[in-house]
Order: sequence, then C-alpha cells, then structure tokens
Amino acid sequence: MGNIDKRNRLDEQPFSYKVAKNQSVFLFYKNKQIKILKGSEAGKLVSRISTAADEKEVQLLLAKATGHFKHGNEG
Repeated sequence: MGNIDKRNRLDEQPFSYKVAKNQSVFLFYKNKQIKILKGSEAGKLVSRISTAADEKEVQLLLAKATGHFKHGNEG
C-alpha cells in the first residue's frame, strides 16, 4: 500500500459502512452517506472487508468502492 495513501488520510478512518437487512451496503464519508451498493457488488465488498488484514485495508476497500465522488466540494 506504499504509494496509495501518501498523505496518510486513511489513518483518520474517514470511511464507514453499514449493511442493511436486505444486504444493501451504505457507504459513508465523514458520516455522510455517499453511495449505496446492492446485489453482487455489495456481497463482494462485504466478503473482501471480512478478509481484510487491517483497518487501513478496509478503508482502502471502502474508498475504492465509492468511486470518484470527490471533486473538491465535499465536506
């Protein structure tokens, strides 16, 4: 993960998630909902998170799952 998080922003753990009863996954950035994953995409993410080595890897998985939502106007 050497060059991925050069400024160590993932150490702040800005991303979080919640799995709903219907297996949808809600993704949050600084406690603001930014994306909802459903179906196989949600299942794959939950599976990857459950096998992640540490919290920084979980943060990286969540960041990648959100896509490119950051365009300079987020909070």
